[in-house]
Amino acid sequence: MSNAIQDAPAKAAPRPRKDSLSQRHLPRWAPAAFAAVAVALGCGTGVAAGLESRIQWGLISALAFVIVSYAVTSAVENQRQAKDRLATSVVWVCFILAVIPLFSLIWVTVSRGLKVLDGYFLTHSMAGVPGFDVGGGVYHALVGTLEQVGLATLISAPIGLLTAVYLVEYGKGSLAKAVTFFVDVMTGIPSIVAGLFILSIMLMADLQPSGLMGALALAILMIPVVVRSTEEMLKLVPNELREAALALGVPKWRVILKVVIPTAIGGITTGVMLAIARIAGETAPIMLLVFGSQLINTNPFEGAQSALPFYIWEQYKVGSEASYDRAWAAALVLIAFVMILNLVARGIARWKAPKTGR
Repeated sequence: MSNAIQDAPAKAAPRPRKDSLSQRHLPRWAPAAFAAVAVALGCGTGVAAGLESRIQWGLISALAFVIVSYAVTSAVENQRQAKDRLATSVVWVCFILAVIPLFSLIWVTVSRGLKVLDGYFLTHSMAGVPGFDVGGGVYHALVGTLEQVGLATLISAPIGLLTAVYLVEYGKGSLAKAVTFFVDVMTGIPSIVAGLFILSIMLMADLQPSGLMGALALAILMIPVVVRSTEEMLKLVPNELREAALALGVPKWRVILKVVIPTAIGGITTGVMLAIARIAGETAPIMLLVFGSQLINTNPFEGAQSALPFYIWEQYKVGSEASYDRAWAAALVLIAFVMILNLVARGIARWKAPKTGR
């Protein structure tokens, strides 16, 4: 009996299906190899076809990367993994295509802005310096931007926060719907419209240009961003926290003040910083309401002021090599200003965030 069993032909092992998960796998360095091959193909195709634009070379390389990744994965592994690799490759290509212009902009701004960016440039104004001459600085514009953005933040942040709290915690019925509708409409208002609105008030009230007028226009642009971002952060706070506090007999206003807002303070702060970054580069309201000045004016409530965006436009309009260098240096200062604000905001958010236990 045992001999018969031994002599019986062994059944052939079933062949793995083509789409089985038990087939071979590519090594981890495969995407890097695909990228190297794609770059070589793109450069070779560009040279062979006589293409002078490096952008065309890059697009050919991106297309080759997607095709090579899919073809090799389909041949070595299976169709399921090949489709997954195809989707991953498309995501990576789209990410790189989105990041390249950003890095290119930063590189050009840094390389050209560092030519004149020094202590003298940051501590002197353009008073008495002709636009086509070498010299001068950005101090008066930096002071104006700090004061105008600061006033706009002091005006818009409380209004936006209270509006968001109303919409999330109390808003019901037609009034809440109307507020939400107008917030959405204000989000798309062009900056020139906000500037014209404040300009009409200035003309009716016979007011003079000042940093405050520019801050009011910037606040109009900032409020909807603060409202929308704060509203979304408050919605992320779990309802269990509210219910637990209310079950202890705590008034609702105190629950909002002590539980809801501290829980969402990180997101709220980030939203405010995004709104500041949104208004820091606006030029049209400054041109209409602040008028610009070559002198240092530290009083935002009286007299014309300058601002970094207005200074950049003003120097670029001159058209000389020295003015172009000052414009690029001011652009670099503006980027650094926004980045520093974001770092400070993240630090405050981490410091004020509720402490979690073990």
